Amino acid sequence: MAGNFKFELVSPERILVSAETSEVIVPGADGDFTVFAGHAPVISILRPGVLVAKLADGSQTRTYIHGGFCEVSADSLTVLAEKAEDAATMSAATIAAHVASAEAVLADDDVDDERRYTAHTAITHLNTLNGMPN
Repeated sequence: MAGNFKFELVSPERILVSAETSEVIVPGADGDFTVFAGHAPVISILRPGVLVAKLADGSQTRTYIHGGFCEVSADSLTVLAEKAEDAATMSAATIAAHVASAEAVLADDDVDDERRYTAHTAITHLNTLNGMPN
């Protein structure tokens, strides 16, 4: 599908991306989905994972998001991330700290299933960023 649409990635601290884009791969709660121009309206909860945006100028951004939600319309995508980090600049130490935090959640017997699933998903995607197999 041809065409561009407005994409905004917002964290509590600032607007991270505000640009025209041709395609965005979003880590939805039920699995990754790709947004193109003309997409049907959708509101989705996001899980931890890498959001990949192919910008209209040909460049690409890869952002690790820690969760949030998004709103899709035919001509725009807005992602409100709980926390977001440039995946290309995340150090091994930062990734290891996030993995340790998620592992602590998994070790807690009082954690509900939703938080346990989110922590497991975070570990999977963080290890992928760190070059480790899933």
